[in-house]
Amino acid sequence: MTSSSHRVQGLNNDEVAADWPPISAADIAWLSARYPQLGEHSQPRWHSPRPLSAAAIVDGVDGAVFVKRHHHSVRSAACLEEEHRFIARLAAAGVPVVQVLAAVDGHTAVEHGEWTFELHDVGVGDDLYRDAVSWSLLTDVAQAREAGRMLARLHRASASYHAPQRSTHLLVARDDLIRADDPIEAIKADLPARPGLARYLARIPWEAQLQRDVLPWHAGLAARLRDEPQLWAHNDWHVSNLLWRDGQVSTVLDFGLASPTSALFDLATAIERNAVAWLELERGRDAVRIDIALALLDGYREVLPLSGTRVHLLADLLPMVHFDFALSEVEYFEGITGSTANADVAWQPFMLGHPAWFHSAPGQALLQALHAAA
Repeated sequence: MTSSSHRVQGLNNDEVAADWPPISAADIAWLSARYPQLGEHSQPRWHSPRPLSAAAIVDGVDGAVFVKRHHHSVRSAACLEEEHRFIARLAAAGVPVVQVLAAVDGHTAVEHGEWTFELHDVGVGDDLYRDAVSWSLLTDVAQAREAGRMLARLHRASASYHAPQRSTHLLVARDDLIRADDPIEAIKADLPARPGLARYLARIPWEAQLQRDVLPWHAGLAARLRDEPQLWAHNDWHVSNLLWRDGQVSTVLDFGLASPTSALFDLATAIERNAVAWLELERGRDAVRIDIALALLDGYREVLPLSGTRVHLLADLLPMVHFDFALSEVEYFEGITGSTANADVAWQPFMLGHPAWFHSAPGQALLQALHAAA
């Protein structure tokens, strides 16, 4: 399954062989018969370095088109259209989201062999962080404040949108386990339907590890979240998923992790993604930007005020916000790409290492600053 000639971003901020081959001329030729935005001479001009799917910017009939291809075991057309309906609702409410393109049959996702495709326009604005990896620091305080404002606008538009939970756990950021009274039992209940995850966990003392390293942060959260409304959210609010024009967010990209979670979950994810350099924790206090975290919060509150109680809950969510997604990555690497080594990374430094960092002096300083902002 690995494509040795196509290189992508690895889990350690390195360059590795891609798990998925790049978008090919054959892919584009097949798509051009179904999407009027593509022509018989369309060619890729850029291949994405993101590792979990294949994507490219392709020359279209009237300009560039973004083509993304997933393996059918990760995304079906029906599963992708769950995201697309959410994007359409946000667009109708005036949020500057990327436009999803429809095929001639009206569907916004199509299946061909082992692949599922979606096409988007390329958005309006400058992709200032196109090559930035997730969990790389946002260093511009003004941009952080603007990103917080736009996230609040998205949440305001999403409040009236109601749709079921995603039909997959794979590479989706959910908060089911954080809301569960007993996350261990909730995981066990899911394992029959998640064989890749079950296979990985069967080899390790996972219950003891979670009880020791993760679940102390969970104490009391489920009860406090009962009053926190479920809300369809972006769930991957990293600056690399935003386009910019004149200091403003001009397009919001990449809803691949979107699901019904909560506003606080989404904001906590934004802080985790942008204010902590998870791949460079050896930098100590320089690996966290408290000013970026507070700017995200301040910008958000300019649009949607938050009570002190909810800000305290936001801070307490931070060490747990990765919980469901870490399991989804373990499941993806073990069950889909067959890389136990990558599943180990998702389990050790991600699932167990992230909450451990919050016990450190830099992690405690971040939590204390957020509590102080309540």
